[in-house]
Amino acid sequence: MRRSFACLLVYDDITLPMRTTPALSELVECLDAAVQLHDPGTITARVKADLTRLIRARRLDLPETFRRTRSEGYARRLLYRSEAFGYTAVVMTWAAGQRTPLHDHAGIWCVEGVVEGTMEVTRFDLAGEHDGRFRFAEKGCVTASVGSAGCLIPPFEYHVLANALPQATSITLHVYGGEMDHCHIFEPGADGTYQRVERRLCYHD
Repeated sequence: MRRSFACLLVYDDITLPMRTTPALSELVECLDAAVQLHDPGTITARVKADLTRLIRARRLDLPETFRRTRSEGYARRLLYRSEAFGYTAVVMTWAAGQRTPLHDHAGIWCVEGVVEGTMEVTRFDLAGEHDGRFRFAEKGCVTASVGSAGCLIPPFEYHVLANALPQATSITLHVYGGEMDHCHIFEPGADGTYQRVERRLCYHD
């Protein structure tokens, strides 16, 4: 039997229930099954396969509120939080030209899928750290279209995301192995090293 669940909309510090759809219920059932596999490599491989399948089959029916962009930066909205298993599903909406700084995932595994548009993903490896300054090696850049998905498993968790479309919106879905309420961004210096700065994360309306 397909069970129902409550999606969540977050407005500042207020969490409001939102009616679900069969497609979102199907997504949650897949995620519940995946996270019970326990090993991060196995979990993320399963989540990646499920996201790819659901997105390509156009099974993810996102409400219109998740499609709105923000002029201040990309929008980050909570789609679902599992009280039983601790994972979260977050929708990010990217206006043309919006991107992240180089950042980590605070030690939390993640699977990211492109729901609409096209994203540019640049991956980095940590090459060294001395006196609070970090060095990175760029490991490649890929252009990800609808239905593409990728995994991040710490310590391999450093990347930059950017909307690759110059005049259109892109939408991505991110499944985290916990509540990612902060991360570290890395600000470049003139000598090629980076300074690590903690950034608190929030959900937008």
